[in-house]
Amino acid sequence: MKVKNKKEYRRLKIRRRIRRTLQGSTERPRMNVFKSNKQIYVQVIDDAKGHTMLAASSMEEGIVDHKGTKVEQAALVGKLIAEKAKEAGITEVVFDRNGYLYHGRIKSLADAARKGGLKI
Repeated sequence: MKVKNKKEYRRLKIRRRIRRTLQGSTERPRMNVFKSNKQIYVQVIDDAKGHTMLAASSMEEGIVDHKGTKVEQAALVGKLIAEKAKEAGITEVVFDRNGYLYHGRIKSLADAARKGGLKI
């Protein structure tokens, strides 16, 4: 198999390995994170029903105006998803880092979600 981008291939292998053990349910949905070079997106997914319950991103109102670093924006997204989850009655989630290393923006988002009241 010829691989064009070794970093992306490595992340996809890690992602498959993580996804084997993680499963979101109605009581404890999966919180999935995706990051691009400029933005960060998070979804709360019920795998049993196969649909997205909540979503937040760094492109939402209030966060896009913030003139901080990407790590600070990720913390704001984590705080926002925790508030949305609280309103929807979700207290616990399974954290799916989607193959990304747990540092920087991913860690900032998870820590802010924990401070916002989500149990990860």
